[in-house]
Amino acid sequence: MRGYLAGFVLCGILGAPVRAAVDVGPAVAPRMDFIPLPAGTYSLPAIQTVGDAVLLNEHAQPVHLRTFTAGKITLLTFFYTYCVDPLGCRFARETLTMLRDRILADRPLATDVRFVGISCDPLNDTPRALAEYGASIAEDNRFEWRFLTAKSVPALLPVLEDLGQDVSVDIDAAGHPTRALHHMLKVFLIDPKGRVREIYSLAFIQPEVMLNDIRTLYLESIVPKKGRLPRDRYAFQGGASNP
Repeated sequence: MRGYLAGFVLCGILGAPVRAAVDVGPAVAPRMDFIPLPAGTYSLPAIQTVGDAVLLNEHAQPVHLRTFTAGKITLLTFFYTYCVDPLGCRFARETLTMLRDRILADRPLATDVRFVGISCDPLNDTPRALAEYGASIAEDNRFEWRFLTAKSVPALLPVLEDLGQDVSVDIDAAGHPTRALHHMLKVFLIDPKGRVREIYSLAFIQPEVMLNDIRTLYLESIVPKKGRLPRDRYAFQGGASNP
C-alpha cells in the first residue's frame, strides 16, 4: 500500500461531547499535487477482507457488519455525530455528501454504491442520535447511506483493530472504557466481495479520486479484464511518481 500522508485528527474533545459549538468555517479539501488517472485505466489491489461483527443500526437492531460491506461498492468511515473539526469527521461528511451527489447523477452506479459510518462513541452516539444525525444528511432515499454504532466500546474495538483504525480509549473514573478517541481520519473503499481495495487518508479524501476509484471497481464487474492494468493511478505534478 502506498505511503500516504497521515492526517491525525481529534474529532472529540477530552471530556463530555459538545452538541453545539461555534461554527469554525467550511471544510476545505487539501490541495491536490497530482492528477487522478481516468477510471478503468488502473487496478486496485485487494488489501484485506473485512471481518464481521455485530453492531447496532439506527433502530437499535443488532446487525452484522458484513451486511454493509458486501454486495455493493462501499465507502466506510468512523466518526462522531458531534465532531466539529473542519478537517476531521466534518470534512469527511461534506466530502462524502459532494461525492454522493455526483454518484446519483450516474444512475447505474448509484444503485451499486453505499456509504457506511460507524461511530467511535457508543455511549453518546446512541441509535436515536444516529437516526437524528442521518436524517440531516442522508435524506435522499435514492442512495444507501447507513450509520452504525456498537453496544459498548469493548464491542467496537475489534472492528477498529480489524481495519487498522488508530485510536486511543477514554477511560472513566471507574476504569471503564467510554469512547475511542484521537482517530486518524481514514475512509475505506470496499468492493462487493467485502475486500478493502483502498484506504484514503486526509490528503487523498478528494471527490475526484474517490469517484474514479469507485468507477474502476464498478467497471471490473462489467468489463472483461484484458491484461493487467497499471497499479499506480496518480500522475504527480512536476514529474514525480508515487512510490
